[in-house]
Amino acid sequence: MSLESRIDDDWKAAMKAGEKARKDALSLLRAAIKQKRVDEKLVIDDAAVIAVIEKMLKQRKDSIAQYEAAKRQDLADAEKYEASVLADYMPQGLGAAEIEAIIVAAIAQSGAKAPSDMGKVIGLVKPQVAGRADMGEVSKLVKAKLSGA
Repeated sequence: MSLESRIDDDWKAAMKAGEKARKDALSLLRAAIKQKRVDEKLVIDDAAVIAVIEKMLKQRKDSIAQYEAAKRQDLADAEKYEASVLADYMPQGLGAAEIEAIIVAAIAQSGAKAPSDMGKVIGLVKPQVAGRADMGEVSKLVKAKLSGA
């Protein structure tokens, strides 16, 4: 079953069960997926759905920080709930050791020697960790490895 089909089935189940908040969060996700399909004029695969979810999770994270700074806990809680619903569809995260092994292999494969070679390494690492690790953290690890290498 594709990820998009699973989301559609869960949306229908939430509707039948009367789970309004979950249904609303999944409706937003379905709309974002459909928008991506229209924009790119192609069939959406699981990787594209994961990219949409990642983008939506980042938006939720930013919104939560802004709402909490503005002392609007009610809105922050709503965003946190949506983020938890979206996170259910993300693949299992990678452990620190797995990420480090991927980075070390990418450095060896690309022949990177200095921080100026970071783009080559990230280009090899990103497809392997997409949706399974925070790219900001991965970038910091790559930079640290290249600075110490």
